Amino acid sequence: MGLKGFERRLERLVEGVFARTFRSELRPVELGRRLVREMDDQRTVNVDGGVAAPNSFTITLGPDDHAQMAEIGESISRALADQARAHAREQGYRFLGPVEVTVKLDPDLGLGSFGLSARFKEGPGGTAGGSLVLPDGSRIQLVGNPVTIGRATDVEIHLNETSVSRRHAQVRPSDGGWVVADLGSTNGTRVNGAMIAKERKLNPDDAISVGDTVIRFEAG
Repeated sequence: MGLKGFERRLERLVEGVFARTFRSELRPVELGRRLVREMDDQRTVNVDGGVAAPNSFTITLGPDDHAQMAEIGESISRALADQARAHAREQGYRFLGPVEVTVKLDPDLGLGSFGLSARFKEGPGGTAGGSLVLPDGSRIQLVGNPVTIGRATDVEIHLNETSVSRRHAQVRPSDGGWVVADLGSTNGTRVNGAMIAKERKLNPDDAISVGDTVIRFEAG
């Protein structure tokens, strides 16, 4: 999901409520643009050559904007966190922990003004990264957030196969690495040809079979 897609999603999210309650010159899409810019500006190269980006963001608003944002603030925080994860996937950034977006009051800010700070914060969900290599050679970057595989159209890896459940399996961070978990699928999930009972730790070049599709795990 690029920035334009994020802006359209955010506009749909707050449509009606936003128009009714938010009379400031500030628009939520401005927060998304600034968040992405902070990720790009503060990215850093780790000792292993990977690129890490900030994962903890604090937005400060003046009293009027903060009060008007109260009704939709939680939804906007979730949308901004989703945008941070999507931008990290697109750019190959890594996170040191889960993505957090917090909205706070700054009594010194006027209507329509805001502050946004970004920092690196270690915590569960940080990962050394990796990729899922699809049969066509394209790669899905693993940067600290789960990747769901299935037939549903809203999952990260969509497979249009009748033997694949809507939400079939998920690759997610665990103890500094990655595991693949079956999500109660009808036909099960295999790693290197062997059916997994619940979840299994992934090693470099492991082959994940979901239906007739084989996805290769690439570490680092």
